[in-house]
Amino acid sequence: MAPPLSPSRRIVARSLLLGVPALGLSGLAGYARSEPAATTPAADWDSAASPETAGFKSAGLAAVELKLVTLPTTALMIVADGRIAYRYGDIAQACYLASARKSVLSMLYGKYVANGTIDLDRTMGELGIDEADGLLPIEKTARIRDLLIASSGVYHAAGSPGADPDTPPRGSQKPGSHFHYNNWDFNVLGAVFEKLTGKTVFAALAQDLVAPLQMQDFQLPRQRMMGFENQSRYLAYHLFLSARDMARIGLVMARGGNWNGQQLVPADWVRESTKLRVPADAVGRGGGLGYGYLWWIPTTRTTPQWAGAFMASGQFGQFILVLPAIDMVIVHRRAVTDEYAIARNLGKTEFEPTRVLAPDFLKIADMIVAARSS
Repeated sequence: MAPPLSPSRRIVARSLLLGVPALGLSGLAGYARSEPAATTPAADWDSAASPETAGFKSAGLAAVELKLVTLPTTALMIVADGRIAYRYGDIAQACYLASARKSVLSMLYGKYVANGTIDLDRTMGELGIDEADGLLPIEKTARIRDLLIASSGVYHAAGSPGADPDTPPRGSQKPGSHFHYNNWDFNVLGAVFEKLTGKTVFAALAQDLVAPLQMQDFQLPRQRMMGFENQSRYLAYHLFLSARDMARIGLVMARGGNWNGQQLVPADWVRESTKLRVPADAVGRGGGLGYGYLWWIPTTRTTPQWAGAFMASGQFGQFILVLPAIDMVIVHRRAVTDEYAIARNLGKTEFEPTRVLAPDFLKIADMIVAARSS
């Protein structure tokens, strides 16, 4: 049996059925209390007193909720001006991030690119990146920056699931010239990071982001390397984070890498990594999404609210949408169990659970943006 609706949600549901103005999910629609303009979360998040004080129309967010209940969404969180404007489901549940992990790795790269530890023009050959059966000479000329835009031209089998069945023949594309979303590039970026910094991805995450962002649900032992050792030397660095910790990642990026006066991600790197580098038509995955340095760039939404927007995206429905023009972050989760995530990444199951695709999530984001009262 489904759990009973909270009093505030019963009010919203009843008002929608009666066709009268919806009451706020956090309070009465007519209630207004001034909130501070913007804030940075401390050890816990602040929540707006009502949708209206957060700058939203209650009826608009009620419509979003009615859409969410039809989807396999397990959590959604809207952060506006640094506080929670709306929450749905369990935002504290830490679970598999899937490919949204790649955008987090991009953030980690920034500090070490800025201080010269990582030179994006170094090649696979110079770095000693190879496979047991050997990379081709042309593949060894791929630079780190080519991998960051999924354009390495290396089409060796990846050490994790999610391979594109339309992979080009090996040696057929010059590195840097052809976008092909593939986990070989992304897994090797983790190995390159560890080789050049002397830190594991997980240790760097804990030190450079988790601690200063005061993430609430991060557990270092849950982060793990997984994949197919018989296919590649380079496995995937998988992350398990909660929606409210993902929102901290989005918020620091929305604010140019700055967190309460501390520059956690260099501002230049935030701009460079979220710049459109592969146009949507070259990506060819639909939805009007281009690509930056491991970040997806919505290109078909051109209103001022969407200026400079970028997104992390993971299998099944793991999304962090950053709207820096309006200081807003939207996190969406479709949780899967750790047991399933591990079985999938070890090749023990091909089962695919229901999911929320990026175009569907972006439609929800459109509804959220439209629900803003200003």
